[in-house]
Amino acid sequence: MFSGSIPALVTPFRDGAFDEQAFRRLVDWQIESGSSALVPCGTTGESSTLSNAEHHRVIEVCIEQAAGRVPVIAGCGSNDTMNAVLHMTFSKKCGAAAALVVAPYYNKPSQEGLLAHFSYLAEAVDLPLILYNVPGRTVSDLKPETVCELARRFPDKILAIKDASGDLSRVTDHRMGISKQFTQLCGDDELALPFNAAGGVGCISVTANVAPALCAQFQAACAANDLEEARRLNDLLYPLHYAMFEDSSPGPCKYALSKVFEGIQNELRLPLVPCNQTARDAVDKALVHAGLL
Repeated sequence: MFSGSIPALVTPFRDGAFDEQAFRRLVDWQIESGSSALVPCGTTGESSTLSNAEHHRVIEVCIEQAAGRVPVIAGCGSNDTMNAVLHMTFSKKCGAAAALVVAPYYNKPSQEGLLAHFSYLAEAVDLPLILYNVPGRTVSDLKPETVCELARRFPDKILAIKDASGDLSRVTDHRMGISKQFTQLCGDDELALPFNAAGGVGCISVTANVAPALCAQFQAACAANDLEEARRLNDLLYPLHYAMFEDSSPGPCKYALSKVFEGIQNELRLPLVPCNQTARDAVDKALVHAGLL
């Protein structure tokens, strides 16, 4: 259902407020550059600092501006199951193609709790669901056996995973443990090449905010089994993948966007602050390496 380069979009701010005009321009640029879908209100979108009203407005604007040109996967995660239902219900009403739902953070639920959480969401809202596992941020690790059980329970609702565990063996665990077609999307840009080789079909990407055309070309080369071209593009992008996390994300990403895309401010919401000089230097060097500056 989903594949290719899928940017986890930043949420632009100007003077503390959502910069709707800049976001609409960013959506257009991403689509024109070959991105295959869009994710508003994910981790990179600073969703944890958005009010529910802002969260919903960002999703609404993304769907309006995309205008059916590519699917929109709405970030609907929360550490409160009922709030995730609220986000999913709104996203369904607005026309989202699916919901990206992160494992609940801070609460640190057990595997039984994760099964109950995602099962409740799958039953409560008629919207396809993409699991999102990023234990480095949530502390909760969505284990392969839990992923496989959820896919077996809800074969028509839980369709995919964004895996940012960093454990490449899980691609095979999921592929062999789920009898039906199950879409696996990488959540770590620097691992996208081996992830795709193991059975993945795309990446929900931070770097694609900054280099959408190169990321789209890289994913297309992977899909075509053109390993030589995929390696060439991966080498161009590799320093940028790491530079995006040289300081707390999305600080380096917003700094990079302020350099390559007119109108995006290098502005974040507390407790995040603009990235440090070391990160800026790494981003500048990586942008030159990729041919973007």
